[in-house]
Amino acid sequence: MGSQTTVHTTVVFADLIGSTSLFESTGNAKATQAVTQLTQWISEVFVSHGGYIVKTLGDGVLATFADSSMAIDAVVDLQRQHQKLGLTRGAATPMPIRIGVASGEVEMVAGDCYGDAVNVAARLSDLSGAHQIWLTNTELAQDVERVGVRFRSLGPINIRGRAEPCSVFQIEWRVDENTDFLTMQGDIETMVPRTGADVLGGEVELTWLDTVQTFRAYDLPIHIGRVRTVEFVVNDPRVSREHARIDWRNGSVILVDVSTYGCWVRFEGSGSDIQLRRNECVLHGRGEIALGASFSDISVTTVSFSVS
Repeated sequence: MGSQTTVHTTVVFADLIGSTSLFESTGNAKATQAVTQLTQWISEVFVSHGGYIVKTLGDGVLATFADSSMAIDAVVDLQRQHQKLGLTRGAATPMPIRIGVASGEVEMVAGDCYGDAVNVAARLSDLSGAHQIWLTNTELAQDVERVGVRFRSLGPINIRGRAEPCSVFQIEWRVDENTDFLTMQGDIETMVPRTGADVLGGEVELTWLDTVQTFRAYDLPIHIGRVRTVEFVVNDPRVSREHARIDWRNGSVILVDVSTYGCWVRFEGSGSDIQLRRNECVLHGRGEIALGASFSDISVTTVSFSVS
């Protein structure tokens, strides 16, 4: 066994989505070539930003960076370049990438790395969705504001194997992103919802007027809308036929907007609202969902939620 060294570093785990279906649809040879080319390209982007490639894991890439600012620059550049590749290739759009980022002390052994930050980065990648970047607030504490990049709080999220939840943020990296999310600046703790609730609950309760329904993990996904065929009916003309979907993804309750006019989410104890338009966020603790308009509209239809 090689020498063992303890270093403080920022760990990035980038994972491809859809590789399994690609193997089924195109066969082993073509799928292997496509996955290998894409993971090699991811590695090249990371190296160009000063990253060290620890290893590739089938359809994933594990890398480390000397500091979090370098890592954030790398993952934002990666997603933006990947988006451009998709736009230019049309139907041959590359597989979406999801990314987790975490900082801390790791043990370097014979070129490989081990430690809590590695586990957290991999877990955040698993929990995130296509084209998303999730990271803990540790990285943001050392970071500087950059043009076109916003950080949206997802609140405290439980990581398997850890006693305490992590305060997690999602990077909004698209240049044309038009949202009401807060730009990261000042004290990070002011942006973290002040609820001790954990996102990894076993059920979600929805309330609208006198209607109260509880859905367990195995009931999901369910839809919220005004037609009788959805699982949670909100009979209001301002609500779309199918306005939103609630998924269970790798232990998380995910709200996905599928409407024309969007959803707004307000967590209990949080000082800011999250706007979703064909986008998604993790539901945790307690809060409200405004359907079709923001909370500033006093007539807006709202659904209360509780994740236990």
